[in-house]
Amino acid sequence: MEAAIEDLLDRAWNLVDDLLSERGLLGDGLEVAEYTGIHSWLDGPVRYRVVHSRTVAVLFVDTRPVDAIVFHHILPGTGDPKSFFSIPG
Repeated sequence: MEAAIEDLLDRAWNLVDDLLSERGLLGDGLEVAEYTGIHSWLDGPVRYRVVHSRTVAVLFVDTRPVDAIVFHHILPGTGDPKSFFSIPG
């Protein structure tokens, strides 16, 4: 799990940093070690992943970060976690 989180965040470091900054969620900076949870699922040919810390969740569509929100602890247990996020296009 840690390797998957690190891989996603490392690939898109600048994009995630910009996204968190735009949403006012960056805090003291992007620390990969703070992200300890990942939820992944397929919807047709698209892979969705939510990577989260105790306070922030980032939605990835395939490997591209598309939105970030304050982490809700009910998010991983919902039927459609992506409904918490805004997905462009």
